[in-house]
Amino acid sequence: MALLFLLCALPFLAVVTGQPNFIPDEPWVNMYRQGFNFQCPHGEVIMAIRSYFSEKEGSDRLWTFECQPTPSTMGEPTECWWDDINRGGQEWYQLCSNNGLVAGVQSQYFPAVLDREWQFYCCRYSRRCPYSCTFTEDVPEHYKEEGDIVIENYGYFIRGASTTFSAVHRDRQWKYVVCRITDFDCDFKNL
Repeated sequence: MALLFLLCALPFLAVVTGQPNFIPDEPWVNMYRQGFNFQCPHGEVIMAIRSYFSEKEGSDRLWTFECQPTPSTMGEPTECWWDDINRGGQEWYQLCSNNGLVAGVQSQYFPAVLDREWQFYCCRYSRRCPYSCTFTEDVPEHYKEEGDIVIENYGYFIRGASTTFSAVHRDRQWKYVVCRITDFDCDFKNL
């Protein structure tokens, strides 16, 4: 019975492990057409994202994320939550509410539209506020390409994203919102 299970599961395992992944030691968090829930360890935020597109696999992507501890001067997160969710096939712009930083992602695949819905897991650090926020370039640069982003500047954090869905390509492009965070508490609830 175990051999039969292994033989049936082997093609699915090959799909995930057979695709290139260039974030060392970070496995894909999903299989094609499967949902996932990824959260960084407590006190860490997402700093690298990679995805690999396959038209044969439902115009879906494999995803992987890498986390990094926040600077010790920020202290521990004071609150974490799942923020608003988008619907498959629609554009989406989301900043973590309450000045939060992206510390996780969950997604569910919908075969009817060949797309995913998305939700960010956000964490707030005391009453720190974002500033010097910018959008990244499109990730991936062109639809159906491999996409990756690494926040290389220490002290910059992902706060959210804007994403567009192409019904022609059945794929998404992302622009991540990257900000610095104040070294002091501020009175603004959401910037």
